[in-house]
Amino acid sequence: MARLPILRYPDPRLHTVAQPVAAVDERIRRLVDDMLETMYAADGVGLAATQVDQHLRVIVMDTSEGRDDPRVLINPEITARSEEMSFSDEGCLSVPTVFDKVRRHARVTVRGLGRDGEPVEFEAEGLLAVCVQHEMDHLLGKVFVEYLSSLKRDRIKTKMVKRAREEQAS
Repeated sequence: MARLPILRYPDPRLHTVAQPVAAVDERIRRLVDDMLETMYAADGVGLAATQVDQHLRVIVMDTSEGRDDPRVLINPEITARSEEMSFSDEGCLSVPTVFDKVRRHARVTVRGLGRDGEPVEFEAEGLLAVCVQHEMDHLLGKVFVEYLSSLKRDRIKTKMVKRAREEQAS
């Protein structure tokens, strides 16, 4: 397994729409394993392949207290959404140290393929529902800051560009 570099906002590659996975083979399983290692090392709860510059419909998540219940979704799709909405603080490994409230469906049903290529389906609420929707946005080329006002988004972009310059200088 290997830790993969995570793209940082406003990198334009984060806006690439991910392509479906044709077959769950060894390459995809290795990508999943590397993504899980990367997510855990970065102390995240979710990671989309887009964030590691692999534009395939693959996400990994672990919202468990013990950080010992990884979930893998390949070619995920949301099949049901609650009418009830909720606001919760979101952050993103591609936008480190930035958190803000985002409005999401309170509950979703999602299906896809697991690491083994077998079908999986589950209902999600709370943090897991937020995580599923957030990571699936990445597969569509959307970063959570796009839900914020243009003023907030511009401030975040400026902050992230400045931080990248400082990191390159050191």
